[in-house]
Amino acid sequence: MESKQYDFVVIGAGPGGYVAAIRAAQLGLSAAVVEKDLVGGVCLNIGCIPSKSLIHSAQLFAQGKALLEKTGAKVDLSNFDYSLVWKASRLAADRLSKGVNFLLRKNKVDLIKGKAMLSGASTVDVETPGGSVQLKAKAILLATGSRPRPIPGFAFDEKKIFSSTGMLMSDKLPKRMFILGAGAIGMEFAYVLNAFGVEVTVAELLPRVLPLEDEEASKIVEKEFRSRGVTMYTGARASGAEVKDDHVVIHLTDAQGAPLDIEADAVLVSVGRATNTEGLGLENLGVRMERGYIITGDYHETSCAGIYAVGDITTYPQLAHTASKAGEIVAERVAHLLKGTPNPRERTVDRLHVPSAVYCEPEVASFGLSEASAKEKGIRHEVARFPYRGNGRAVATEAPEGQVKIMFDPDTKAILGASIVGEGAADTIHELLLASKAELTVEDVAELVHAHPTVSEAIMEAAKAALGRAIHY
Repeated sequence: MESKQYDFVVIGAGPGGYVAAIRAAQLGLSAAVVEKDLVGGVCLNIGCIPSKSLIHSAQLFAQGKALLEKTGAKVDLSNFDYSLVWKASRLAADRLSKGVNFLLRKNKVDLIKGKAMLSGASTVDVETPGGSVQLKAKAILLATGSRPRPIPGFAFDEKKIFSSTGMLMSDKLPKRMFILGAGAIGMEFAYVLNAFGVEVTVAELLPRVLPLEDEEASKIVEKEFRSRGVTMYTGARASGAEVKDDHVVIHLTDAQGAPLDIEADAVLVSVGRATNTEGLGLENLGVRMERGYIITGDYHETSCAGIYAVGDITTYPQLAHTASKAGEIVAERVAHLLKGTPNPRERTVDRLHVPSAVYCEPEVASFGLSEASAKEKGIRHEVARFPYRGNGRAVATEAPEGQVKIMFDPDTKAILGASIVGEGAADTIHELLLASKAELTVEDVAELVHAHPTVSEAIMEAAKAALGRAIHY
């Protein structure tokens, strides 16, 4: 068996793995990445990037059609071809994946294509197309990511019952789509499909859509979706689906306990993701796990010294940017131990300063403590809000549905968390996130001069509302 020696070996070339490998190389470590599929992982290839391309096209399509009709134009959609929209999403994914390949080469990171398994605390065996290779490393990072979670009664066939992966790889639209799960993935697909004219039904087991987001934000999103003709069932349980010749029958029990049979042309299952930890050899090394997730400590190191883990396989939020940040921390820690470079400034990713975003319309973004979590933990707090309908830019661009909501300490005026729902939420949330990270107060944000007219003025107004000084509301 061929053998190679490295300072740092990464298993998985997703946003956690490739970022860590590049950062390690920048710090003078010899690094290699093992990847059995496409460079860039789920995010670049079958997740964040292609889905945002579809969302962008859906937004232009829906808004353009509405504007033309509003001005009296007749819109003929008879030659609409969704496959061209889909091809644009694949082109975006392919370009970025090739870009990551270039960055790995530029930074002299070896890319090894194949399936990896840990044969020891410092050894990785890789089955490549050309035979077996053994990689010896002074430190190993696991960044193998996740896959769509299957549930009983809804086995994926990627023809009638789709996973998110299957849906992103499909170049055709059904006439009727049933979406099981109203989290970020489900609601983003619901937006895209509805915008392109698909009859969409969404069912969620929990009492509201986007159950991980602020309750007020989720209500605004649900109201907007219903106004566009999306049928929604919350507090509903789906027991299974029967695939017929040309359609699917979904068996549902609604919030009142009444049984319902819903017909659709296809089903999208978006009820979470399962970790890719099987076959890595973790059980032989005593790597501590709970419910399928790898437990990590300081610097994201596992219970087996010298082996680290980041991303979806850990207990941290399953977000690409969380994985990337954790990967940088690991690389800097390993370089510190091996080369004496500065230790990373943070021991782990700060969960309270990780933003989340849902890219449907209206967008939702948040970080830190929510009102519900603050109450649950008994943390003293106050809440300030400012509605988009009081913001000139939002009204002028016909996007008045939304609000900025800030959680803050009533004594120190420190920012504890925030939620934004509305136009540009995923971008504007970072003003409050940076302020909170830098230990600025709502007063500091309120006194910052904001350009007019901008959506970000709503953040300023919400901060002023926290001080009893809001002008436009």
